[in-house]
Amino acid sequence: MDGVDCMAVATTSALRQRTLTALALVPLVIGAVLWLPTPLFALVLAGVIGIGAWEWATLAGVADQRLRALYPLLVGGAMMLLWSSPQGLLWLTIASALWWLWQTWRLLRMRQIESGVGVDLRLLVVGLLVLIAPWAALTTLHDASGGPALVLFLLFVIWSADTGAYFVGRRWGRTKLAPVLSPGKTRAGVYGGVLGAVLCALVFAWLQGLAPLHGLLLLLVSAVTALISVTGDLYESLLKRRCGVKDSGQLLPGHGGMLDRIDSLTAAAPLFLLGTTLIGVR
Repeated sequence: MDGVDCMAVATTSALRQRTLTALALVPLVIGAVLWLPTPLFALVLAGVIGIGAWEWATLAGVADQRLRALYPLLVGGAMMLLWSSPQGLLWLTIASALWWLWQTWRLLRMRQIESGVGVDLRLLVVGLLVLIAPWAALTTLHDASGGPALVLFLLFVIWSADTGAYFVGRRWGRTKLAPVLSPGKTRAGVYGGVLGAVLCALVFAWLQGLAPLHGLLLLLVSAVTALISVTGDLYESLLKRRCGVKDSGQLLPGHGGMLDRIDSLTAAAPLFLLGTTLIGVR
């Protein structure tokens, strides 16, 4: 078997493993979104974020496991404080959305990555915003009238964008999007991701019987959500490349760590919440 055949087999095997893991997780995620009351949904989501916080501390250079364990506790404590402060949740969501828009501008212009040495305190502070804001956005969204359906719709937008980006990028991808951060991402893949998100939004608008104007605005919000989700992916790629690792962890076969699975959501959820609120869909 020559090198090309070996690469093809490895790619097929990785895709199969990734698909099997997704098939196992997706029903659990859908069930949690649709059937858990918001307080319990928030608690389960906090557990997911806590695992991501552990991995984030690792990427920030915290080598000692005892010290690393303090970071999820810090994140969890902040979420507990925010739970009883709707206004705090709103301001955190706005700050996160603005921060991700700035990161989009910054990451697409990045030409060099500095290696991470020692503990990066700035990154630990940034992690509080990156990790807590999607929890705040999703719990706020879930608690609204028809909220579970909107949370599920957001997840399908991200999944559709990922799928569209993967297959369109493999078929037509030529121009790299951010070669320093993620050589596999192409502009064509981004277009495919946006198309997937828009198609998902069309189906949702039809099922919900939205008025034409609201449906059109939802398409726009979904397209922007798909675009900003790419920034979340690129930012995590930056963190991993600083540390010289391929994945944030080994928790999920074929997917890597928890951060590898929720990186797009960290950026997309706050913007989606603000967008659906502004257009009056939520």
